[in-house]
Amino acid sequence: MARVIFYEKPGCKGGTKQKVLLTAAGHEVVTYSLLTEPWTAERLRSFFGNRPVVEWFNKAAPRVKSGEVNPEKIDGDTALLMMLRDPLLIRRPLLEVGDRREVGFDVEKIDAWIGLKAVDNSLKEMSEKLMQQDLQGCSHGHNHEHHHGEGGCKHHGKEHQH
Repeated sequence: MARVIFYEKPGCKGGTKQKVLLTAAGHEVVTYSLLTEPWTAERLRSFFGNRPVVEWFNKAAPRVKSGEVNPEKIDGDTALLMMLRDPLLIRRPLLEVGDRREVGFDVEKIDAWIGLKAVDNSLKEMSEKLMQQDLQGCSHGHNHEHHHGEGGCKHHGKEHQH
């Protein structure tokens, strides 16, 4: 079992599901706020590996969704400066186990890396259901308005608008 350093936006439901899955697999999850961590460009960059810059960004960040920030037109150094100033732009979660760092929650990749199978039969069904969900983005989906402010993801009771 691994000790997983987990940088999240506190209160985000997607992050909660991710931590439940890790814990059910027997991992120790040590949580930090991505928003208040004293990042340096070099340390933050180490989580992105050889991914393209566009994959460093949180697609649900208000400035990305509004079009103010277009990750496809930003170089790595500019992206890091922007993320240091506005941590909501950083794709979540950032994960660290030993010397390896990753960004995002790709279930297959994390399962191959540290394992996500439940260690207890009583948790098996819940874990299998979580592993079938898209745990990469906001748990509210993308078809309605919601707020990603300093607190948790908050759905404002608006029904899907068609």
